[in-house]
Amino acid sequence: MLKIITSPDPLLNQVCEPCDLSDKGLKKLAKQMEKAMYANDGVGIAAPQVGVLKRLIVIDVSPEDVRDPLVLVNPEILELDGELVTEDEGCLSCPGVSVPIERREWAKVKFFDLKGEEWEIEGDGILGRCLQHEIDHLNGITLFESAKPRDRIKALKEYEEARRAGAKPGETSVPSTPKVR
Repeated sequence: MLKIITSPDPLLNQVCEPCDLSDKGLKKLAKQMEKAMYANDGVGIAAPQVGVLKRLIVIDVSPEDVRDPLVLVNPEILELDGELVTEDEGCLSCPGVSVPIERREWAKVKFFDLKGEEWEIEGDGILGRCLQHEIDHLNGITLFESAKPRDRIKALKEYEEARRAGAKPGETSVPSTPKVR
């Protein structure tokens, strides 16, 4: 299974190259990403999170008992709309923390499927948020860069504590250890 790259790996801050739509390896990569996403209880994953600097994401925001992954090749945000909403977000590449992130309520994205057909998708709620989060990854932006300065400082401190405690991808918090008196 593909290994999830975690912060502060500099790979996560690189801007990804567009995918060649005729690349036959994209389907295999997407399947491997999907497997890694599900194994780590994620709802989305971007290629740089598995060490590949390509513009490819996999998202599945369907109910837990349903698997309906969506593969987006070369996704591009066309429009963001609605109120700015702050919600805690977790990230497979930043295990052990949830960070308050401000995003628009609604997103419209253009992308290609694995057959090379062009599509548009729009969504609000978790879909809109997930689209924005994963496309941020393709542009070298992690949760920490998306956070407001005060939230970033707090999150980075909590992340260091989570790393020391052994946080694994998919965990959005780390069980606290009893304090010794």
